[in-house]
Amino acid sequence: MLKSSNQDKQIKLSAEFPYFIYEEFTCSLEPEGLKMNFHFNLGGSYHFYPTLFIPRKNWAFPDDILYPMLPSLVFHIGMVELISYWKAACPGKVIIKPAGLSREQKEWWKKLYFLGLGEFFYLNSIEADEHTFMDIEAEGEIFSDLATPDLKEWVILPVGGGKDSAVTLDLLKGYYDVMPMVLNSRGATSAVIEASGIPAEDSLFITRHLDPLLIELNARGYLNGHTPFSALLAFISLTAALFTGRKYIVLSNESSANEATIHGTNINHQYSKSFEFENDFRSYVSKYITRNIEYFSFLRPLNELQIAWLFSRLPAYHSIFRSCNAGSKTDSWCGKCPKCLFTFIILSPFMGIERLSSVFGKNMLEELSMSETLRQFTGAADEKPFDCTGTVDEINLALCESIRQNKGLVLPALLEQYAGSDEYNRYRDKDFNTFLRLVMPNNLPESFRKILTAELHD
Repeated sequence: MLKSSNQDKQIKLSAEFPYFIYEEFTCSLEPEGLKMNFHFNLGGSYHFYPTLFIPRKNWAFPDDILYPMLPSLVFHIGMVELISYWKAACPGKVIIKPAGLSREQKEWWKKLYFLGLGEFFYLNSIEADEHTFMDIEAEGEIFSDLATPDLKEWVILPVGGGKDSAVTLDLLKGYYDVMPMVLNSRGATSAVIEASGIPAEDSLFITRHLDPLLIELNARGYLNGHTPFSALLAFISLTAALFTGRKYIVLSNESSANEATIHGTNINHQYSKSFEFENDFRSYVSKYITRNIEYFSFLRPLNELQIAWLFSRLPAYHSIFRSCNAGSKTDSWCGKCPKCLFTFIILSPFMGIERLSSVFGKNMLEELSMSETLRQFTGAADEKPFDCTGTVDEINLALCESIRQNKGLVLPALLEQYAGSDEYNRYRDKDFNTFLRLVMPNNLPESFRKILTAELHD
């Protein structure tokens, strides 16, 4: 992975912009929905005004019940949103004006910011310590617990258009009233929802707008990089769940999200999808916002192999799902990035190379240009690609199983290369089926656990 030596730039920028202020948020319930506006101030020189909009779709309560909940919910969304703008200069002081925070809350947010920006710090070669990289000052009163109304045993389910959310959506729709939730819709998300049979009018399409000034600063050479997007999604989904009267926020994050991207460190591209963050979020919401919500990942007990097997049984999604970040704007598989190669590899034991080649428009296992990516996947390199991909074990097992299934045939170039590696020799005799029976730590309520268990043993 190409790194940038931006330590000196960070020191210079943080000196030029010594503070970052979360100035205010505003929100209003309009006939069309909930409008949210945020104001962030970088060192007195740059002001950012991002927005968020949740349409009035199947809301469960009248406005007079929703109004008292708004300040705390919108404030917390802003607490995640601000990190996209703070990272442009990494000021040492962050001032929170709209509300107060206890010492424990400040530590919670610092942990999220630090670990959620692990990739950002690493790729920019910025030396940062969790306890000293920023100091948070919070003014105003601390929000008390929300007096939330009774919620239905219904589900709100973020959908991203990939195989994971397709599996969760398809498996749960027959058991629960499920509302798909989409942030900044694209073709694949709409197509997955349509394939599930859930009407679009029963889905929630939320719109988020970044301040274009941030894009301009990025183009001018200010600091840029990955932020904990799934943490933002968590707080947005909390608001959406309460507004639509739904008790369960159900994610599609698998156990592989727990593995560090850089071996031997806590640097994890998927930190805000990890079980650690899930537990932290559940604790924070229960202590500081509301005890009425259950937030968990339905796929947390599973590894990528089990999810790939479940997905292979859902042909309605095979031609429409998309997980490629590079091709997200055109709803395509770019065929050149780590996510494309990973998805091809993990599905190959269950869907076959020929079928997958028709889905991707090419046989990804013939792409010798991705040899180094394959080495990163299998543990032959010190780091994994910074993308949402599986564990070293999962990828090696999938490759070994594909070789076994194609025994006696001419192997694709990457499989042939892998067959001569030390990693292949280490994994070739492991029992592939054992990894289809593992159950990882999770927060699933018993009713959801029974559904998943039944599907796995169907």
